[in-house]
Amino acid sequence: MNARARKAVGCAALLAYLAVYSVLAATLGAYLLPRLPFWGSLAFYVVAGVAWVAPLKPLFDWMKRP
Repeated sequence: MNARARKAVGCAALLAYLAVYSVLAATLGAYLLPRLPFWGSLAFYVVAGVAWVAPLKPLFDWMKRP
């Protein structure tokens, strides 16, 4: 697979992953946030806002390959 096709497939996978992740994070947030104090809500937003990056490292590495 050439670099251009790999980047196209990677972008499609990235968009699909972000769509699924955002729905899951919003669903979990809707369930948990009314039950959490302020600091718990803050922690949820920090973790949910940063946690989506870690599983994508292998995808980014794959997309960068020559």
